[in-house]
Amino acid sequence: MTRKTFNAAGAAPIAPYSHAAYAGDIIFCSGQLPLDASGKIVEGDIKAQTEQCFENCFNVLAAAGLTSDDVVKVTVFLTNMDDFAGMNEVYKNKFTPPYPARSAIGVAALPMGASIEIEMIVKG
Repeated sequence: MTRKTFNAAGAAPIAPYSHAAYAGDIIFCSGQLPLDASGKIVEGDIKAQTEQCFENCFNVLAAAGLTSDDVVKVTVFLTNMDDFAGMNEVYKNKFTPPYPARSAIGVAALPMGASIEIEMIVKG
């Protein structure tokens, strides 16, 4: 089987991975950090970082011709669970009901010192 993958234009992965990979009609989107166009973590609080993560995630979806309506599962990684409320405030405006399934996981650290990383599973 040949692995079918894609990367969003203008965003280079920071390690050896693809932004997303197909498995039949399911797309597994790699976790997106809150990196701006220059490849640096955006300045600001958890809300600013969450906004940037979603912008990056939705750019990956757009590269596959998909939208947030196609998302079936979201996993959010937070280095500080005290940031959950701020993340959730941004999150609730990124989808319409019925919302995708979601997990929020507290982790010790994330690449590049990010406070949040978001990954998605999408029905293609």
